[in-house]
Amino acid sequence: MAEDLAIAVRNAAKRYVLYDQPQDRLKHSLLWRFGRTYGREFWALRDVSFEVRKGETVGIIGRNGSGKSTLLQIIAGVLAPTAGEVQVRGRLSALLELGSGFNAEFTGRENVFLSGAINGLSPDEMQSRFEDIAAFADIGQYIDQPVKLYSSGMYARLAFAAAIAIDPDILIVDEILAVGDLGFQQKCVNRLHSMRRNGLTLLFVSHSPDFVKSLCSKGLFLIEGRTAYWGSAEQAVDLYFNYVREQANLDAMRVHTELANPVSFQSGPRSTTRYGTGHVQIQAVELTDDTGARCRVFTFADWINLHVRLKAHIDVRHLSVSFLVRDVTGIDLMGTTTFDERAVLPDLHRGAELTVSFRFRNFLHLGNYGVSVALDRVSRQDGSDNILFDQVDGCVPFTVLPDPDRPVHYKFHCPVEISFRQEEG
Repeated sequence: MAEDLAIAVRNAAKRYVLYDQPQDRLKHSLLWRFGRTYGREFWALRDVSFEVRKGETVGIIGRNGSGKSTLLQIIAGVLAPTAGEVQVRGRLSALLELGSGFNAEFTGRENVFLSGAINGLSPDEMQSRFEDIAAFADIGQYIDQPVKLYSSGMYARLAFAAAIAIDPDILIVDEILAVGDLGFQQKCVNRLHSMRRNGLTLLFVSHSPDFVKSLCSKGLFLIEGRTAYWGSAEQAVDLYFNYVREQANLDAMRVHTELANPVSFQSGPRSTTRYGTGHVQIQAVELTDDTGARCRVFTFADWINLHVRLKAHIDVRHLSVSFLVRDVTGIDLMGTTTFDERAVLPDLHRGAELTVSFRFRNFLHLGNYGVSVALDRVSRQDGSDNILFDQVDGCVPFTVLPDPDRPVHYKFHCPVEISFRQEEG
């Protein structure tokens, strides 16, 4: 294992045997030597390999049952792999599923000291850190109550505070933070950013794309226990959404027989990420200023005109066109859909073309941005009948230049009204 590596996973696999009836487990244990088997194999993880360097942050994403939690448990040493090898260098702290690691009968205080002992810290060391742990968890007098009385949010607060208190070299965080309130989640994210700057290696599982994109430099995308992608966090999230939408489209196409045969993409903007059924396709995407000239550079308060030209390859109703603006870190900043804006587009016959234009003011921070565009068929507000025809990510870039007379200090400026009243005397 190279000196600069914190984690090395090589061909890791985890196999379980599933039984249809409880008694089949006993029969299998007694009779397998005679060639009689009663269970069936299920591979929760198979042939997963990747390396994490010290100080890197990795987001692990995938649908439920894709093997994310199994992989984390193997890295944390909770599970032994059926095959393959996992190497870890440094002190590791893991926040896995809610309820693991603490004794339900112990108080919060006792569990904090137990957590420290498990990680090799003496009672005196934990005592010196206890006040900081209690302050971060902020659960008040419940610190001296058995944790079996805690709400899920209180448990998550104390578990996170105890995990970071041991100054780990490697921190593993599963979806446990999803049960906390928004204020505590933000508090945790800020602490994780601070620990990253101090060299923490972080493995993070979340279904929140913004969490993964903002926290992580690398992304691992799993499908049914196998590696679908290992690389940049932004690309991993994009491919994950691609996969989810494709699966939703397949389910919908089984119901809507007129969409049973996808149409290959024939033309349109270039992008490394494009997906959909292809029954309606994006032909071109352009940005212009208010004079109608093509433009890729804007300053504060400029009007940006986005034009999307599309072509129908079937007769289609309930068409919706959407766009979003994404920064260079992959965070989605703004956007909308014609469906949400109640802009009803005309029904299109096969072969018909349509240009849809959006106009918005530039209140973005200086920097480089990309526009993603999508075409959907949707008529229900809950989106349950949504069909994605075409989506092109990062199809047109643009730049926002600084305005010395009107700086934008955050991701973007939201126009506000200001009033004041001077008191007499």
